[in-house]
Amino acid sequence: MKDVLLFLKKEVVLCVSAMLALGSMYWVKPDAAYLGYIDIRTLSILLCLMISMAGLQRLNVFRQLGEALVGAMATIRGVVLVLLLLCFLSSMLITNDVALITFVPFTVVTLSLANRKDLFIPVIVLETIAANLGSMLTPLGNPQNLYLYGISHMSFGEFVMLMLPYSTLSLVMVLLGGVLVTKGEPITAMESQEYRRNCKEKVWVLIYIGMFLISLLVVLRVLEYWIGLILVVSIAHGDRRVLRKPDYSLLFTFAFLFIFIGNMKRIPQVSTWLAGLIQQNEVLVSLLLSQGISNVPAAILCSGFTTNIRGLIVGTNLGGLGTLIASMASLISFKQYGYTEGAKKGRYVGVFTIVNLLFLAALLLLYGLRSVWG
Repeated sequence: MKDVLLFLKKEVVLCVSAMLALGSMYWVKPDAAYLGYIDIRTLSILLCLMISMAGLQRLNVFRQLGEALVGAMATIRGVVLVLLLLCFLSSMLITNDVALITFVPFTVVTLSLANRKDLFIPVIVLETIAANLGSMLTPLGNPQNLYLYGISHMSFGEFVMLMLPYSTLSLVMVLLGGVLVTKGEPITAMESQEYRRNCKEKVWVLIYIGMFLISLLVVLRVLEYWIGLILVVSIAHGDRRVLRKPDYSLLFTFAFLFIFIGNMKRIPQVSTWLAGLIQQNEVLVSLLLSQGISNVPAAILCSGFTTNIRGLIVGTNLGGLGTLIASMASLISFKQYGYTEGAKKGRYVGVFTIVNLLFLAALLLLYGLRSVWG
């Protein structure tokens, strides 16, 4: 019983999506139409990306890069700005989840060695915002982007240009936040860990980079998704440990939500009501929904009832700001901070919420101005 409760607590979104899917089956009995609900292409790309990122992470490629850059800084402000840039820029390619899993623990160690534990909360909060906002620039940055990009039929360049104004303002605000919470105090030079890889490990680094490039070709629609999936999974069998690393619960969450939304669209009264609600303002509705159910489910739900996918891309990305559950990646940082000695979780949530709302207000103002200017 205890194990069941722990699972329910850990996988709340998965369990809720499963209950929604099962509940919807009462109204729409399983039939052949169910096969058309699930977006296999999106799930395949997600799996390929998770496998390639897990491999590079296992071999400490991202952490080694971070240590090299941080080690070159002479002041605490320089260290913090590099950490924020690492989260912001890396999330565009390795996803916001992987960026935070990699660099938040590294930040805790780095600030502890510098005897600046007082910076834990402001820096980790800013890193979380940096990862969530940096990831919105590309289809690869987070799961909802990958899904919405796939059904939007936009080009890669069109997607980037849509989100570029918001990403540019976000980067300026993130760096300004890093400047405000630090001073130009000198920092004792820290020794970077020496990473020695044997010949086999070096080869696997290249292989995992190759897997990522295969995934990118699928995203860019140069390669068919099923070819990319077969290639990545087949190659990964040479290092089977990495096949246990992907977040399979996320894939099942997507599948359950696809079933739920597919069934809702087949109930005329519900479909008409949801379409009317969402189509009033896709950006604001998806943003508000994200605050309560997180932006991935909000993206999938709203996409079933509107053709304005561009509005959903903006709304769900900005919707990652706000509450702690607006972006599930934010919970990664919160958990990592909770492991630190003397963690003040209540204070963290308070600072997180206030800073997120400030960023959200600024980006909503930009959205409003862009809407007026056309």
